[in-house]
Amino acid sequence: MQLVMGLLQDSRRWTAVMLTTLVLSLAWISFSATSLAATTGGLVPSPREGFPAPDFTLDTLEGGQMTLSDLRGQVVMINLWTSWCPPCRAEMPAIDNVYQANKDKGLEVLAVNSTFQDSESAAAAFAQEYSLTFPILLDRDGAVSRRYQLQALPTTYFIDRQGIIRAVVPGGPMSETLIQSKIADLLAEAP
Repeated sequence: MQLVMGLLQDSRRWTAVMLTTLVLSLAWISFSATSLAATTGGLVPSPREGFPAPDFTLDTLEGGQMTLSDLRGQVVMINLWTSWCPPCRAEMPAIDNVYQANKDKGLEVLAVNSTFQDSESAAAAFAQEYSLTFPILLDRDGAVSRRYQLQALPTTYFIDRQGIIRAVVPGGPMSETLIQSKIADLLAEAP
């Protein structure tokens, strides 16, 4: 206790102790920190335009699995939807038409059903009713909806060949013209 009281009374010793503590703290921070560039190329995955699309792996309605990062090199359209959502129902035929017209040019559509707000059987019935030809992914626990900060149904993300989100369309329904306008420049970019 006397040592502490002595330090408090001698301002030079107190200053020396504080500066030593500060230097050691800064050294610890700089040695233990991992740079963003080492983990994400300087960009934190975020569901916003100009940032890498957060990666995910989901089960498909057909029983397989799909991982977003495995599609690098293709233009990807992620559509978050439910079977009971009227705008989702209205835009699905347009999405399928654009997919059919552009899949050979490098377009992939991932229709992520918010299964935690819907049901797998309803998603299957919906896909059959609309004769959808692109993969239907099942977000059973809502992890992808949370990661993409879903606030409106449907919400669509347009991702370039490098995995960067280039456009976000919350709400709907989207027309074929709007969808085509969002993907045209992305498809024209070199792989």
